[in-house]
Amino acid sequence: MERFILKKLLAWKESPYRKPLILKGVRQVGKTWILKEFGRRYYENTAYFNFDENEEYKQFFETTKDVERILQNLVMASGQQIVPEKTLIIFDEVQDCPKVINAMKYFCENAPQYHVACAGSLLGIALAKPSSFPVGKVNFMQIDPMTFSEFLLANGDGNLVDYMNALHSIEPIPDAFFNPLYEKLKMYYVTGGMPESVLMWTEARDISAMQHVLSDIIGAYERDFAKHPNTKEFPKISMIWQSIPSQLARENKKFIYKVVKEGARAREYEDALQWLVDARLVHKVYRSTAPKLPMSAYDDISAFKIYLVDVGLLRRLAQLAPTAFGDGNRLFTEFKGALTENFVLQSLMTQFEVAPRYWSQTNPSYEVDFLVQRENDIIPIEVKAETNTTSRSLKKFKELFSDMIKLRVRFSLDNLKLDDDVLNIPLFMIDQTDRLIGMALERRGRN
Repeated sequence: MERFILKKLLAWKESPYRKPLILKGVRQVGKTWILKEFGRRYYENTAYFNFDENEEYKQFFETTKDVERILQNLVMASGQQIVPEKTLIIFDEVQDCPKVINAMKYFCENAPQYHVACAGSLLGIALAKPSSFPVGKVNFMQIDPMTFSEFLLANGDGNLVDYMNALHSIEPIPDAFFNPLYEKLKMYYVTGGMPESVLMWTEARDISAMQHVLSDIIGAYERDFAKHPNTKEFPKISMIWQSIPSQLARENKKFIYKVVKEGARAREYEDALQWLVDARLVHKVYRSTAPKLPMSAYDDISAFKIYLVDVGLLRRLAQLAPTAFGDGNRLFTEFKGALTENFVLQSLMTQFEVAPRYWSQTNPSYEVDFLVQRENDIIPIEVKAETNTTSRSLKKFKELFSDMIKLRVRFSLDNLKLDDDVLNIPLFMIDQTDRLIGMALERRGRN
C-alpha cells in the first residue's frame, strides 16, 4: 500500500533540524507498518524494539540516561545492528513507558546522529499527562486512516488518482471518470480507511472478512476504554462511544449528553468524552460564533459535534450492512447523511492545519456544516449527500458575513463547477479540496 505520509517521513529524515519522532495514531491505523516500510526504503537497516512484546527492554531506560549505554544494551539484547545516520531505530508500543519517552530528550541533545522514531496506541492519552515528554525535544507526526486517494491506489485505480491530480481548471468531470469515481467512493464508505479493512477488499474482495476486521478493531478500541486511570469512567466512555451513531442520526447533529443516557449531565461525562478525543478515536468540532481569526477565539465550547475517526468504523458501529452500497445513493443519504459528513470531516482534518468548526443559528434554523481556515481565509462548507443542492444556510451565511467570505464550498454528488462564489466539489474529489479552493480563489481574483 502507498501511504502519502512517507513523503513527510522522508522530509523528517533529511531535515537539518530533525529531532526524535513521535508518530501518533489510533490502534490498527498502520503506524508500525509505515515505520518499518520507511526504514526498508530509506535506511540500510532497521532496529525494531517493541516494549509490549519485550517488557524487559524498559529496564535499560530506568538505570541510565546515557544514550550510548542504552543502545549498547538494546543491541546486545536484540542482536540488531545500530549505525548512526544509517539505521532507523523504532521504539514501538511506548505509551506505557514514560522513561522511554523522556529519554528522547537525551537522544535529541546528546546523540542527534541517531534517527529515532517512537510509536504506540493511545499515545495521545499518555502525552496528555503532565511531564510525560520532553517539551521541544521531539517532532510529532500524525498518521490517520487511509484517504480516498490512498484507497484508490490500493485498489489498482492509480489512473483515477492521476486524473484528479492532473486537473488544472475547474470544469465538469467527464462521465468516463465521474461514474467510476462515484462507484469507488461507495466502496470506500463500506471499507473505510483502516489498512487491514482496505486490504480485505482490495486484495481478497472478501466482504465478510472485511466486516470481521472492522468488528475486531472496534472491539480492540472498546477494550482500550478500560485503560482510563479512573475505572469509573469506563462505562461512561463506552456509552458515549455507542451513542455516536444516534448523535449523528439526528437532524441537528450537535452532541447532546441526554442521548448518551437519560438525565446525563455534561460535568459527569466530559472527562470520558475528553479521553476519546485525546485518544483521537473521535473528532470534536466546536460551533463557531463568527468566521473570524483566530478561530479558537470564537468557539462556543458548550456546543459541538462528534465524529468518528473513520467512516468505515462508523458504518460498522451503526450496523449498516455493506449491501447498502449497491442501492443507488442510499449509502450517501442513510441516517441523515451522517456517513457523508463523517467522510468529509475526516478528509478535511488531514488537509488543514486548524481543526474545522461549524456554524449555526436558531429561530430560524440555519447550519453550515464546516468552517475551514485556509491561510488567512475562512471558507464555509456545506455537505449535501445527494444531487439536491439548494443551499439556504450557505446563502444566509453570506448575507450575514459578506465582507469576510471570499468563497463558499459545497460537497455533493453534482459535478465540479464554480458558480459565482460557490464552488461545488464532487464528494470523490475531497482530497483535492485545498488545491481546488486555491484555483477557485485565483479565478475569482482574475474576474
